[in-house]
Amino acid sequence: MKLRLAAAIALSVGMSPAFAVNILLSNDDGLTSNLKALYDALKADGHDVIVSVPCSGQSGRGAAIVMYSTATIIADNDKTQIEAEGGCHNGAAAIGAPAVGPFTKAGYTGGDFHYVHGTPVMATMYGLDVLATARWNKAPDLVLSGPNEGQNVGRVVVSSGTIGNAQFAAGRGIPAIALSAGTDTVDNTGLANPNSAIVAQLSVKLLKALQAKAGSTALLPAGVALNVNFPNAPTANLGWAFSRHGSYDLYNLKFKNTVPYGIGAGLPAAASPEQAEDEAVVYKTKVAVTAMQVGFDHRPAGQQWLRLRLRDLLNQ
Repeated sequence: MKLRLAAAIALSVGMSPAFAVNILLSNDDGLTSNLKALYDALKADGHDVIVSVPCSGQSGRGAAIVMYSTATIIADNDKTQIEAEGGCHNGAAAIGAPAVGPFTKAGYTGGDFHYVHGTPVMATMYGLDVLATARWNKAPDLVLSGPNEGQNVGRVVVSSGTIGNAQFAAGRGIPAIALSAGTDTVDNTGLANPNSAIVAQLSVKLLKALQAKAGSTALLPAGVALNVNFPNAPTANLGWAFSRHGSYDLYNLKFKNTVPYGIGAGLPAAASPEQAEDEAVVYKTKVAVTAMQVGFDHRPAGQQWLRLRLRDLLNQ
């Protein structure tokens, strides 16, 4: 009896710390219902979490490395949101606050939430180089980017700040996952959209599945990051499916050559059978999980093609 009790205690004590990891949580939207829900879910599961997000919404900034101010939050570089809200998105910090720093919004001042008046990658970089070093004296075990307010599927992912964060972290050799949900997760009033809570729990489920297979090794192999897309109106019992970045796009984006200039979008043709596993198709009914390569280096076959095609030139 004593042996069984001791074994049970050892197992219960061993499981929690072994599976608790240090996580940097970023996004390209700033303070959102999705961010709050995922932070709460990760903390409830025992993880140590630091948040570092852009002051204002930065969708479509991709991997841009830009600070909008070197001193304080100013309105001039983001009139559409900073001026309208009087500071960072959903009141995270006010105009005139330092360009980087902890949230000043009530309820978010415990030391885990931070903003950067810059692009998403700048927020991720701040989290890695300043916050993680101060908290853990090392890089985080995992970087989570999102969940975004809108899916990141098709070839538009190259423009996504959510994807840019994950790629930047993975380029440093840190396991990284981009998470994207539907726009039906927005709640700028209470920051408590019930869909956000479901996406957060599903994200924790994914993390547990990765941990169960990884054991004491890294959650993801070197050179691999994940892009995960949740469908609209998510439910707790959603199915999961392998997907890929394919040729099927959610929108047919084009330059709109009318004033005011911008982006025009049309729906693409129906997906072909060959596109059945493209994440832009899969995410409609299941959680689409896609493996991304890190950076732009091509597979060995592509490298060999280049060697042969330009053999004479490259041997000069």
